[in-house]
Amino acid sequence: MSALHEPAARSTARVIDGKATASRVLEWVTARASELERAGTRPGIAVVIVGDDPASKVYVASKARAAEACGFHSVTHRLPDQTAQADLLALVMRLNGDPAIHGILVQLPLPGHLDAAAVIGAVSPAKDVDGFHALNAGRLWSGGLSDAFVPCTPAGAMLLVEQVHGRDLSGLEAVVVGRSNIVGKPMAALLLAANATVAVAHSRTRDLRDVCRRADILVAAVGRPGLIGGDWIKPGATVIDIGINRVPAPELGEGRSRLVGDVDYPATLGVAGAVTPVPGGVGPMTIAMLMANTLSSAARTAGMPSSPFVAGADAQRNEGW
Repeated sequence: MSALHEPAARSTARVIDGKATASRVLEWVTARASELERAGTRPGIAVVIVGDDPASKVYVASKARAAEACGFHSVTHRLPDQTAQADLLALVMRLNGDPAIHGILVQLPLPGHLDAAAVIGAVSPAKDVDGFHALNAGRLWSGGLSDAFVPCTPAGAMLLVEQVHGRDLSGLEAVVVGRSNIVGKPMAALLLAANATVAVAHSRTRDLRDVCRRADILVAAVGRPGLIGGDWIKPGATVIDIGINRVPAPELGEGRSRLVGDVDYPATLGVAGAVTPVPGGVGPMTIAMLMANTLSSAARTAGMPSSPFVAGADAQRNEGW
């Protein structure tokens, strides 16, 4: 029997509710966006999608709904699959110069004929609310957290870590499984900034199970369903599952599927001290942090303090958000 279909272990772990935390972040963002608009600046976000990828269309619609719910000015540019690189770059440059737009998000993946790195590099770092631009990545790794936009998924994951351990992770060992520029590497940088001792593991890591078992905080971000079993978890560890994988679910009906993470969630419940579920864990935090980054960009433009959810905004984290 596959580990993904085994009966649930007796639960001892705290389940970290990402939906509830994301809701609190969005409530805070909505209230501050209203204050900012009364002061003369309405946060604005532009989303660019190229082609008809079904998953991308769903994500873009979710982001647009969240922006509108927060009171933002929201614009979506839908471009045909065969859009030329020059035309896409021209749109990005127009958005860079639009004072009503504070955040620019180019939905990935792009069609294969487009150079995604060049497009990301064309977005103004001041409007790069995805946190993908090399300048923002460099700021994050060099310790300039108060000036950086942090990629939304790791930023949201760090808020969930804070719920368990607080903001200072001194003395804790963290292992990040996954080394992507979008999730794994920035997650490691954030954990380092919080004083954790950090190891980044990946497909070439020797004795991966044993490396994971050392972790007080284990972050899974590899895109392999159920890779991390219960025997990979240090008893009492905090497990942050960033993986989102769709697997067949014949028990739900012919042709049906369900979402699972990179962690064998039922097995983990009997070992970990705290764990994020999939869905309902890190996923909702991604859009919430995108809204927080956009609010911060607008606030910076207006000469006002950034969102307290942006890394490095220590002075504002006592506002009872």
